[in-house]
Amino acid sequence: MTDRRITDSDVACLAAIAHSLHSDYPDDDDRWQGSPFAWIKKRPSRQVGAIGEKLVSGFFAARDFDVVRSPDSDADRIIDGIRVEIKLSTLWKNGSYKFQQIRDQNYEALICLGVGPFSAHCWTLRKSEVMESWGRADRFPHQHGGQRGQDTVWLSVNPANVPAWLRPYGGTLADSARILKGMSTAP
Repeated sequence: MTDRRITDSDVACLAAIAHSLHSDYPDDDDRWQGSPFAWIKKRPSRQVGAIGEKLVSGFFAARDFDVVRSPDSDADRIIDGIRVEIKLSTLWKNGSYKFQQIRDQNYEALICLGVGPFSAHCWTLRKSEVMESWGRADRFPHQHGGQRGQDTVWLSVNPANVPAWLRPYGGTLADSARILKGMSTAP
């Protein structure tokens, strides 16, 4: 077993200062205490994306969709034959989700999964619907400024006040599954 005590007096001094400062920086949002999703908030953003892919894959597979990994990086999964890009957001302190780093890649549908402490929301949009609103400040604003900032957009959604334009694309997990099933059976 490793000895986890601080033996260097300078490090001990620094640790005491850090301890005294800790109360100035409140811990994670208390709303997440006891949440089955709280652990996700502690993961680095790169891992959060992979977790989102696994959550969506598992959910759709549990609903009898055929889910396979995409053979390339332009889509995250192929669900019932549809190339899908997946974005995950945890609920921000302001009550909104922010689905980030949405790009114009080779996918047919965008699934945005939002998880709150004890709730989840999900929207499924055709890529064509995303592209029609690309760069619009009220829908998919550019995520970054400047010339290079044109390649990514984000979607901000407050689940307590979903904009009218987004409502037809889901809101619940069941809605999202129904929409994707409709896309996979469309002629």
